[in-house]
Amino acid sequence: MPSIPKISLADYTYHLPDERIAQHPVTPRDSAKLLCYKGGAISHHRFSALPDLLPSEVMLVFNDTKVIPARLFFQKPTGALIELLLLSPLQPTDMQQAMSTTDETVWKVMVGNKKRWPESLSLSMTLTHTTLEARWHNREQNEVSLRWASTGLPFAAVVQEAGRLPLPPYLKREAEATDYERYQTVYAKAEGAVAAPTAGLHFTPEVMQQLAAKGIAQGFVTLHVGAGTFQPIQETHQGDVAQHPMHNEAIVVSQAQLAALLQYPEGLIPVGTTAMRSLESLYWFGVQLLDQQGQGIFHIPQLWAYTRSQQPLPSAQEALKAVQIYMQAQNLTQLQGYTEIMIMPGYQMRLCRGLITNYHQPQTTLILLVAALIGQDWRKVYQTALDNDYRFLSYGDSSLLLPRG
Repeated sequence: MPSIPKISLADYTYHLPDERIAQHPVTPRDSAKLLCYKGGAISHHRFSALPDLLPSEVMLVFNDTKVIPARLFFQKPTGALIELLLLSPLQPTDMQQAMSTTDETVWKVMVGNKKRWPESLSLSMTLTHTTLEARWHNREQNEVSLRWASTGLPFAAVVQEAGRLPLPPYLKREAEATDYERYQTVYAKAEGAVAAPTAGLHFTPEVMQQLAAKGIAQGFVTLHVGAGTFQPIQETHQGDVAQHPMHNEAIVVSQAQLAALLQYPEGLIPVGTTAMRSLESLYWFGVQLLDQQGQGIFHIPQLWAYTRSQQPLPSAQEALKAVQIYMQAQNLTQLQGYTEIMIMPGYQMRLCRGLITNYHQPQTTLILLVAALIGQDWRKVYQTALDNDYRFLSYGDSSLLLPRG
């Protein structure tokens, strides 16, 4: 029977000097360094060489989420600033509907200076064509109602004018004009993320064209990256990281995208940890459907993959086919769900044969994910990157990880 691994974070940390954290991106995007790990062997390249390094008959799977200017600053009559960081929509819960609504939406938020915002006080911000008002919906749960005059403006347009870009906290600086372009992938489409899927920041239209010319297929899923992606594992959970509460993130995949994935059940290489979490979650939703569990609700709990007792597990093809049949039976052009999946050493990849990713902070679940893919060689990869002046974190350099070569 599968079991939940007990892992100490002390075995999955490393020293990251502050000066190795990239504060700004390189120009052009594809001039970033690329470390290629193939079956234990390491070589060094520029990212523009990626099409020549990939195996044949694979599909790169991109996360096409788009970062929204999710930081809203309201000023009280006293002059005090209240900051709201939009996390996830509650009314409506669907991200696309929330971004297209034209009068009111309720969001889960993080609140800066919360103690100075009493429940009775509404906050307002004057925009070019309307006024945005914030009121508490549920103060205890950090739920805020956002309203604006019915001018036909969708919330996406309101937040584009009202908000500021939420750069990762470790950059320790405010967003600059260039960040609004560079902290966004060139293929970003579906608005709703509060953090970029940063492994995709190195891709350029030229690299995408070269991939197509080499016959490398390109697929897309959507996972709206939440602020929880930066959450360090708490001190109390470091002796057993499975106790760390994973953040819940929304996934969207269309029938056409799923059909494309089904053509490469053994050859999917996600671009970034969010694409990997999306693909592996799709597999487990297929398992739930085959097991007739979950009543067709796409929600993957944090540790469900480690606790399913039925054997044997279905193949990648069987699981994805089950999802496709379900979508067709329900007449769904898009499948929407949520995942809390925790990928850590002891987890066996079901859909993903490799990964393109940047270099992650110590003591995070992202390091555990990399270690789940390539085992203890994650240390060799990270030490080699440090020894060869690679730049780390969101605006840093890249790696192509292929455990089977």
